[in-house]
Amino acid sequence: MNSEQTKTDELFGAEIKHLPFKELVKRIGPRLIATGIVIGPGAITTSAMLGGNYGYSLIWLLIPIIFMGITFMMVTNRLAIITGMPTLHAIRKYYGPAASGFVGISLFLACLFFTMGNISGTGAGVSLITGLNWKIGSAFMIAVVIYCYFTKNVYSKVEKVITACILGMILAFYTTLIGVGGPNWSELGSGLTGFEIPEGGLTTALAFISTNAAVTTGIYSTYLGKEKKWKKEDLFNGVMLTDAIVHITSVILISGAIILVGAIVLFPTGEKIDAPAQLAALLVPIMGNAAKYIMGIALLGAGFSSLLGNTQRGMVLLNAGFDKEVGLESRVIRIGCLICLVFAMIVCYSYGGSPTELILIANVATSVATPVAGFFILLLLWRNDVNKGYKKPTVLRICMTVSYIFVLLMTFSALKIQIPKLINAVLSLF
Repeated sequence: MNSEQTKTDELFGAEIKHLPFKELVKRIGPRLIATGIVIGPGAITTSAMLGGNYGYSLIWLLIPIIFMGITFMMVTNRLAIITGMPTLHAIRKYYGPAASGFVGISLFLACLFFTMGNISGTGAGVSLITGLNWKIGSAFMIAVVIYCYFTKNVYSKVEKVITACILGMILAFYTTLIGVGGPNWSELGSGLTGFEIPEGGLTTALAFISTNAAVTTGIYSTYLGKEKKWKKEDLFNGVMLTDAIVHITSVILISGAIILVGAIVLFPTGEKIDAPAQLAALLVPIMGNAAKYIMGIALLGAGFSSLLGNTQRGMVLLNAGFDKEVGLESRVIRIGCLICLVFAMIVCYSYGGSPTELILIANVATSVATPVAGFFILLLLWRNDVNKGYKKPTVLRICMTVSYIFVLLMTFSALKIQIPKLINAVLSLF
């Protein structure tokens, strides 16, 4: 009897059929909310740099981003369901408090760097709209963020305005893309199959990958996943896969459009992007003089939304690593967010370069999270005791291993270039 029961348990998921499309649409989670965190100033800036500085040659990066983005979401959510706990708590159970604490710190640092990029992005947005110095603009927006943290129901109202700004940005880019005649299909095809990184493009490529396909997003979703009310059957009936595809598709549609506009509008001029005004130039062919205001609103909206969500995400993951309070309304999370914002402001304002350059450096720095957290996630996925009672995730294991190796090679190659710059930026404070 026990032997038969064990055999049945080991094959759980083998007989589960995929749900019909209409049912899948009803069951997927609110992945567009996660997209709002991912598509911040860093995503806009690095996408524009990819197209404006390198044309179509790096657009092939969309392929590994789709592969890794879906894989990371599937793996983290699978582990959360079969272990019954979110990622960092699972790491703590199987590898001890030191491991979960180490991962929590690495994820927190990645989010902190991302916050620096968001501060620079909001400042750049205000600068484009008003002409004020980006530091003055970002300081004002940080004050608004802090007000939202300590006031009930304010963010829910502000978020509607931000969402409208982001949707307007998407509309503006696609309108521009159509207005300039669309991409050169021959060059686009060559770029998608080239799989080469042009000289000087490695740093931008890593920043783009770390923004659009970060394991941090998947880990954080395991702490917000209770709202989805997923069951273990959803591992095999297509719900989790559809949810992941919805998220990464929305990210790719936005970032891909920005790359193409950059390749069409800016790349032929030979001008490198190193200032917010050049980002506005992407929309000039269709929007004319209004381009700087539209891009300013886009950067401001994306930066503000991401600034609120990402700073909270960093504190939640840090506390989770040490098995502390993770509620967004808790005092410790709010105070921690305030401290992070102040520290990030000091670093940003001490940096001598342009805000777009700082956004790029900050996005590269966020890439440290995937090699560290991804290592323990990979170990959990390959553990037989973790997967006991479920159909073995052979394909998912292979996909996660390939994704991890790829991002590991990219990260170490690019960080050799960027770490000295980051250290100098921090040392300039003392």
